[in-house]
Amino acid sequence: MNTRKGRLNLDSLETPAGTISLPSFLPDATRGIVRTIDSRDVKDSGIECLMVNIIHLSSHPGISVIKALGGIHKFMAWDGPIFSDSGGFQVFSLIDKSASMGSVTRKGFVYRLTKGGKKRVLTPEKSIEKQFRIGADIMFCLDYCTHPEADYSLQLNSVEITIDWARRCKKEFETRVGEGEIEKKRPLLFAVIQGGNSRELRKMCVERLIEIGFDGYGYGGWPIDSDGNLVEAVEFTAECIPGNFPLFGLGIGKPENIVQTFQMGFNIFDCVLPTRDARHQRLYVYNDKLESIDLRERDFYDYLYIQDSKFVRDSEPVEPYCDCFCCRNYSRAYLHHLMKIEDPLVNRLATIHNLRFYARLMEKLRSDAAKE
Repeated sequence: MNTRKGRLNLDSLETPAGTISLPSFLPDATRGIVRTIDSRDVKDSGIECLMVNIIHLSSHPGISVIKALGGIHKFMAWDGPIFSDSGGFQVFSLIDKSASMGSVTRKGFVYRLTKGGKKRVLTPEKSIEKQFRIGADIMFCLDYCTHPEADYSLQLNSVEITIDWARRCKKEFETRVGEGEIEKKRPLLFAVIQGGNSRELRKMCVERLIEIGFDGYGYGGWPIDSDGNLVEAVEFTAECIPGNFPLFGLGIGKPENIVQTFQMGFNIFDCVLPTRDARHQRLYVYNDKLESIDLRERDFYDYLYIQDSKFVRDSEPVEPYCDCFCCRNYSRAYLHHLMKIEDPLVNRLATIHNLRFYARLMEKLRSDAAKE
């Protein structure tokens, strides 16, 4: 099957909490919250699913607390699908900064969240256990990331460990499903593909993971180079995955990169960019009506910096073509005013707008794909 065409035809993903339209963008609700807004704001923006992080939720409030309070959906007041990140990338980042923060072995990670803090152990089995306990709909296998400049031997070791951990995650997952440790339908399990920028290692990782068998796959590591461009391994990896599987571009978030990777065959994305940029008053705006835009043109959108003094008397909405709560009710001048007086409402309105921009991008990609 043509991998790209196959995934372009894959227009939805069934989960225990409902159907996700594809392509789909997930805001990062790392600690159980999309910062500055509530669950209703997220849903009203057109976002269908969220991404939480097991490492951060383990730290606070704690997995046992979330389970005791009815699971992550009830805890967050979010009834849509929830992906759970295994936390492998976060632990790698800690260890990469300082060897005193932890280490990795074939068994798993040993790490500290803070210098001199308590030692914690994260194995593939524990990662899956935690994801089951919070009630995630789509879980990720624990993987071992490496720095993109790491030499071949380190990349090979990363791939071998990732494959072994994926096998152990799958075994733990199937055991818990078999024991009836789910209240809804069977959750989904995704595996992460490592291999740095090596075609050989990426292909090896893909083939071995497909042999084990998962519901979907994610691109692990750094998809963007130091110049801000997509690395060649991203497209190559997409070509290796059969077209009937959903493919997650982990951490891919710039609008133009989402468009590029969707054309390569990726159909799920997550990133902190829209929410982080909103908190720094950087707003995303389309340069024309969405139906008139050609996403192949790199200038299909622009940034609006609301702190600019030119907006002090501007009565226009952030984007004249946008239907979000912010644009339907408030002017650029009002957001500029909120920013100047440092009122937190500006962050909420900016976040709502940026998430609606991304939701509309997904709608446009679906519409364009349906015409092919």
